[in-house]
Amino acid sequence: MAEVVSVNVGVPREIDTPRGPVLTAIFKTPTDRRLRVEPHNLEGDRQADLSVHGGENKAIYCYPVEHYPVWSDELGRTDLEHGQFGENLTTRGLLEREVGVGDVFLIGTAVLQITQPRAPCFKLGIRMGDARFVKTFLRSGRPGFYFRIVEPGELGMDDEVKRIERGATGITVHELWELSYGGGTDLDRMRLALEIPTLGDEWRRPLFKKIAT
Repeated sequence: MAEVVSVNVGVPREIDTPRGPVLTAIFKTPTDRRLRVEPHNLEGDRQADLSVHGGENKAIYCYPVEHYPVWSDELGRTDLEHGQFGENLTTRGLLEREVGVGDVFLIGTAVLQITQPRAPCFKLGIRMGDARFVKTFLRSGRPGFYFRIVEPGELGMDDEVKRIERGATGITVHELWELSYGGGTDLDRMRLALEIPTLGDEWRRPLFKKIAT
């Protein structure tokens, strides 16, 4: 059974960095409250830069809890907490190789649809205390994924996650990562991926580049 392990929210705050002050909402804090799923957000959660975060197709970010011990081992860290990667939902049983872009899920009373994997920006490096981690994360094939909100409702920790519809293309989150940023070479699958209407430019650009070369 897939389930929500932790619900994490945060609002923008200014962080001092070597680049100077940066406004970011990547610092998410777990909550045991049940939260409303609003049109583009979870209750109590906001994004700092709506040009690259949030909006209809990046309303809620989900990350598998199964990756936490892997990252702890690889990074030699024991301080990783739920919400560490900026995710709103830390889940169990929703691995990237097993869920598809376009799959629809019932969580609590909200209906959510996977739109695309996550391509990190430099703010993940701020959260991890290591600017180099952004590239490490993207190369890992463990990107997590975004949901759009099909039907508002409410959700909370320990809610079951029920898949109620599969995506039209059958392309998994991991396959899309492989096609765009990994070693994927199947041009037909790339063209099929480009038919996914919720796919952002950060995933379309590398697909177009591979097809053209």
